[in-house]
Amino acid sequence: MKALITLASGMLLLTASTCWAEVYRHVDAQGNVTYSDEPMKGGETVKVKPVTTITLPKPEAVREPQKLREEVKRKGASYDDLGFAYPQDDQAFHSGNGTVTFEVRSTPGLKPGHKYEITLDGQPVGQSTSGSVTVPNIDRGTHNAAVHIVDRDGVQVKTGKPIRFTVHRPSIAR
Repeated sequence: MKALITLASGMLLLTASTCWAEVYRHVDAQGNVTYSDEPMKGGETVKVKPVTTITLPKPEAVREPQKLREEVKRKGASYDDLGFAYPQDDQAFHSGNGTVTFEVRSTPGLKPGHKYEITLDGQPVGQSTSGSVTVPNIDRGTHNAAVHIVDRDGVQVKTGKPIRFTVHRPSIAR
């Protein structure tokens, strides 16, 4: 506990020190580390990197998140439907090498500059303007997939209903 307090104090000292102040580090016979702004016998000088500071914009200059969400909704409001044509929700199928080709559709079709984006188990795995995304080597088992329409900037403007599917692959166990 004493070492933790000493370490925390040392880190606080490091962050609180200014760039022109010197910091010294000393390790005693028991292995306890001490930091100080005064030289100590057996201590060494520690080079402290300058502290990075960020100036935040004034609150009135920042757009309200709710307004930004409404803008994105308006961009995607022209899509009535978005979903998977294949695989279907709760479908189970065999795939020897684990390759799955996702087929997605939207009503109406994609607008210029928009793409379909597929996520598998929460991770993006591909984008397409054709509605077909092939993902190789998916592990056997049950997975969750989602489809989004993204604009040029990668902002999701429409999200379809997620699906769950199961891939069966042959086992090499003997």
